[in-house]
Amino acid sequence: MPSARPTSPALPTSTSTSIPAATSTSTPAREAADAANAAGAAPHPLPVPHGVFLGLIAVCTAVTAANIYLAAPLLPLIAHDFGSTPSAVAWIASVAQFGYAAGLLFFAPLGDRVNRRRIVAVLSLVAAVALASGAAASGPTVLAAAVLVASAATVVPQLLVPLVAERAPAHRRASHVAAVIAGLFTGVVAARVLGAVVGQAFGWRYVFVGAAVLTALLGLASAAVLPAEHRRRTGPLFAGLARLPGVVRSSADLRRACIRQAGMYGAWSALWTSLALLLTESGDDGYGMTTATAGLFGLFGLAAAVVAPLAGGLVDRFGAAKVVSYAYGAAAVSVPLFWLGGGALWALCAAAIVLHMALVASHIANQTLALTTTSTPAVANTAYVVAGFAGGALASAFAGTAFTHWGWAGVCAVSGLWLALGWATAAIPSRRGRVRAS
Repeated sequence: MPSARPTSPALPTSTSTSIPAATSTSTPAREAADAANAAGAAPHPLPVPHGVFLGLIAVCTAVTAANIYLAAPLLPLIAHDFGSTPSAVAWIASVAQFGYAAGLLFFAPLGDRVNRRRIVAVLSLVAAVALASGAAASGPTVLAAAVLVASAATVVPQLLVPLVAERAPAHRRASHVAAVIAGLFTGVVAARVLGAVVGQAFGWRYVFVGAAVLTALLGLASAAVLPAEHRRRTGPLFAGLARLPGVVRSSADLRRACIRQAGMYGAWSALWTSLALLLTESGDDGYGMTTATAGLFGLFGLAAAVVAPLAGGLVDRFGAAKVVSYAYGAAAVSVPLFWLGGGALWALCAAAIVLHMALVASHIANQTLALTTTSTPAVANTAYVVAGFAGGALASAFAGTAFTHWGWAGVCAVSGLWLALGWATAAIPSRRGRVRAS
């Protein structure tokens, strides 16, 4: 591809899942920067040192990502407060994921078109207000509505990841993305562990209030350190959303990344959002733990944050295809371990570590591919993350029903099915690929 500014940026046509863009000086991400320059969005220097910038973005990502999973470990407390059962309010966790997917669909593509300082600040404040409203909810329906709005506004990480990828050296792009992803998974762990402990001690409403305060503070701080952007907007504000289907159709690599991450994230989400039900249920169907004790189980999720830098280096060195293949293999091993974990705590612990390692490795590989396979990284990233969270939300919804009717074995079956569908569907060659091959 030419490195000069093209009139119509060429999109990759290869169906390979490696990431040559990570080592080439003429990459789709470079073309995206050129196109941005043509639109009046030339890169500006950072107002703080790059290390400070990357660290603050990672912390902001952790705090905002935690909002999506805030309700899951608190379901027993929420149900008790509203005079219901945990399985009857489990759908609130799915609402959070659907809300996040909707927010991504509408807001994340704006990263290519508007001043990210402004949108990060506004969305952070909206999410904070919604979380505070959730803390005052009088019933599950009102709480679900607040969670929906808060999750839809919690798309700040996906506005920041493309910026990190754009500013990273080409040979270190996956490693820099991995640093932000490590923050994301740390937030997931914090939501389960700290949320459960604080909720048990003070009540679930205090958890929502604390999340609201942290979201506002970290969101505004991150907005302050973003580089200045003066973009000349042409066309409708949500033109990026209209371009999304065409961007997905044009890149087989992007489609493959979307499908495989939807399968992987769905498998993880089905198990992780239902885990509090297994751990807190009494009798033969669970372990009878308190909410705080069950929340400590989330510490196994730190395996994801530890593995993230290693996974980024492996993607930079060996490419996305190999890393995703090994991640799927590890996830396939974790599902029967989770099934055994219904009656053996050691198996549940081992499965949690393995699945988190598989999820983060797959996510870093697939997201790096999504960010470097087209000339519109924010739109491509939107397609990728929406696909992942849509898969996760559907799997969570099915898992809640499965737990009610078939117990923990039903949840494990949903997880295994999602993995199989993700891998098999992505392996089907596209029509364009079959025509080219013939």
